[in-house]
Amino acid sequence: MRIFLRIFILAVLFTSCNEKHTPRPRGYFRIDFPEKAYTQLKGDYPYVFEIPVYAEIEKDKKNAEEPYWINVEIPANKAEIHLSYYDLQNAQKSTRNLLFKLMEETRTLAYKHSIKATSIDEQIFMNPRKKVYGTVYHIHGNAASPMQFFLTDSTKHFLRGAFYIREVPDIDSLKPVIDFIEPDVVRMIETTSWK
Repeated sequence: MRIFLRIFILAVLFTSCNEKHTPRPRGYFRIDFPEKAYTQLKGDYPYVFEIPVYAEIEKDKKNAEEPYWINVEIPANKAEIHLSYYDLQNAQKSTRNLLFKLMEETRTLAYKHSIKATSIDEQIFMNPRKKVYGTVYHIHGNAASPMQFFLTDSTKHFLRGAFYIREVPDIDSLKPVIDFIEPDVVRMIETTSWK
């Protein structure tokens, strides 16, 4: 009888272990976004635009010698918009050559992400009333920077911007953050004017 009981227990154990175990799918953290509201950039800069109230302005520490290079930080989402400004009139090269060089440099920096990007869309921006013209690069896919741009009046001012999220580029988890912050970057571009 004991042998029969042992064989029965072993048979039940072996047959119950045939069921495949399916692990739970990987989940992502829930992200709560603040309500959209904007304020004017404060400070002595040759440009002005609106930034979200949940953003902070920090001087670019890597380029401390450049007084108008700043980072618009959105700490809650580990996001930042790097802004670099060039005064075309005070440059040593002719304005036309420098403008062309800076525009090409911006395009090259945007297209460096094409290795990981699924596509890059270029959008021309024009605001003749404020004399602000430029190009916006929307970079789709697992790229480190989902959006880059430049703005200029073509004679004195040139402003380059790059939107980054300080996380491993994984479009599945970062898409909600990108979708939330991209309108802020667009608002920044649309409200830019020169002093």
